[in-house]
Amino acid sequence: MRKVIFMIHLSLDGLVAGPNDELDWISYDEELEAYAHSMHDKTDAVIWGRRTYELMAGYWLTVPGNPGSTPAEREHAGFLEEATKIVVSRTLDRVEWGDAQNTVLIKDNLAEKINTIKQQPGKDIWLLGSNKLAQTMMQLDLIDEYRININPTVLGQGKPLFEGVTRQFPLKLLEAKTFKSGVVALRYER
Repeated sequence: MRKVIFMIHLSLDGLVAGPNDELDWISYDEELEAYAHSMHDKTDAVIWGRRTYELMAGYWLTVPGNPGSTPAEREHAGFLEEATKIVVSRTLDRVEWGDAQNTVLIKDNLAEKINTIKQQPGKDIWLLGSNKLAQTMMQLDLIDEYRININPTVLGQGKPLFEGVTRQFPLKLLEAKTFKSGVVALRYER
């Protein structure tokens, strides 16, 4: 069975973004980029909420035609182009990135539809960002693995990772890795 793997950057005080969705505090360098891109071999689908999908499409669709794009950016853009894009939104009527074979729009019955996708053949599914969606999926017990990259920054205020999560779920530490930037990557499974 396929797993949903959630990867997120977190401040030391447990925030995923500043109060106005700022992400400029993330210590993202080539080493962390390579760690994130190691997911390309493990996954063949990505899942996003509407806002993250729109941000991703707005950026990654421009990378192949941008002469200033790095080889790593081009590699990730190629992965995203080929990956099945699963978008969870009550407001979108269609997803326009890719063709009908590699796009899925989920408007309702999230748990049922994600569990159906997990039963289908394929590699694991990468839940990237999309904190509100992740919180809903945590409540519904749909996330199988957590990859939390703790950045050496205290934001003081912003958007907490586990806001609204009211159920307890124990996790088992699989790996802890420290990068030169000071980021600590923690990998847990349910």
